[in-house]
Amino acid sequence: MTVTSTPIIYWHRQDLRLRDNPALCWAAERGPVIPVYILCDDDAGRWPLGGASRWWLHHSLDHLRQTYAKRGITLVFRRGMALEALHALAKETGAKSVTWNRCYEPHATERDTQIKNALHKNGITVTSHNAALLHEPWDIETVGGGPYRVFTPFHKACMAAPNPPRTLEAPALMAAPATPVPGDDLHAWRLLPNTPDWASGLRKSWEPGEANAYEVARDFTEDASGGYKADRDRPDKPGTSRLSPHLHFGEISPQQIWELAESAIAEGKTHAAGAEAFLRQLIWREFSYHLLYHFPATAEKPLQPSFAHFPWDTDEVTLRAWQRGRTGFPIVDAGMRQLWQTGWMHNRVRMIVASFLVKDLLIPWQEGARWFWDTLVDADLANNTAGWQWIAGCGADAAPYFRIFNPVLQGKKFDPRGDYVRRFVPELAKLPDAHIHAPWLAPPETLGKAGVILGKNYPEPIVNHAAARLRALDAYRQTRKA
Repeated sequence: MTVTSTPIIYWHRQDLRLRDNPALCWAAERGPVIPVYILCDDDAGRWPLGGASRWWLHHSLDHLRQTYAKRGITLVFRRGMALEALHALAKETGAKSVTWNRCYEPHATERDTQIKNALHKNGITVTSHNAALLHEPWDIETVGGGPYRVFTPFHKACMAAPNPPRTLEAPALMAAPATPVPGDDLHAWRLLPNTPDWASGLRKSWEPGEANAYEVARDFTEDASGGYKADRDRPDKPGTSRLSPHLHFGEISPQQIWELAESAIAEGKTHAAGAEAFLRQLIWREFSYHLLYHFPATAEKPLQPSFAHFPWDTDEVTLRAWQRGRTGFPIVDAGMRQLWQTGWMHNRVRMIVASFLVKDLLIPWQEGARWFWDTLVDADLANNTAGWQWIAGCGADAAPYFRIFNPVLQGKKFDPRGDYVRRFVPELAKLPDAHIHAPWLAPPETLGKAGVILGKNYPEPIVNHAAARLRALDAYRQTRKA
């Protein structure tokens, strides 16, 4: 290893942390570090950041800026085309080396390849590292050498693979460049909402940043993961980790979470069955990235080609009702309102609302994926794509199309007392448990005592679920014949 006085540019992307950061450690060992975050105009036409993601990004970057400042390092903010920004920064500082941690989205891998080639032509070396996955997508293959399309054998292959490298501590020492490097004012990017300020629910629900991400992961793996297997499908209980946005923005790595969970199991701080069920979800995340990397068109097109001919509907009225949480099905409406208020939705409810959109309403899964992309603080292209294709029945290892969730039965099973519905659909709060998930079936006197006026302060169901189910199955049969 050669240590130089020439600064090294470290390009932050989905790795907004100092701990377990291979690219940062690589740079810090070799010379002065110029950490930079570029608000890339490259992405504006492909997958521009949604509103909730922009909110999270602002606060995560501000936290990261402060963390660097405590070490005497300036996090540089630049905006523009990534290649132009890196070229300009190298020219200004004399840097001859750029390093980053890899991204795996199709547009990102294409962009990074072009940047790497262009920088090499200008005498600038580029190194890249893995900081986002337990296993690289090209390291887990079937016996025949191709990508997995079914989760269970993928999970077995991951568990049989060599263990990922141990996590890295943040660099003990980092040198700053001799001359300060100018950058943008983060607030000038206007990532936060202004008028109207719709982010009050996000502020109440979340604390972005590396420090909080680690605390949440440690507390969950030590105290709560034991009950994960039993409670993870219950939106009325705090049974999930809520680590997904921290993972997406790279405030914590999957390796860190894995090690924390294994330590908690070894020290007897949690029950193995629950913690192992939680770790299985990390492998689901890996599987989603595996699929998107090997099948890049799936971000917009079904993996199963036959679904390209599915007779979808494009009813804007029902789509809008679904987006606003005004479908007349309480568990669906609660989920959509939770999403709007907090930027997040419980995973079980994500499946329920997605099934309702693509099967009860026959609206294309891409419409749902786009809405989630704009409103989720954990909007992640790999996870979002895999989840929507799974529920639509057109992806890898997908749920059969004929598995159509009944929103009333799902509500009764996973929110038996209606606590979740009452929290996010307060106009139904006074309904008794027996009627909370199907208010249209309640006797008029029960509705009257609860102050519920169907069609006025709470909508009638926008579809008949039984009839919608038959319509969806008929559409599926048409698709198979075609």
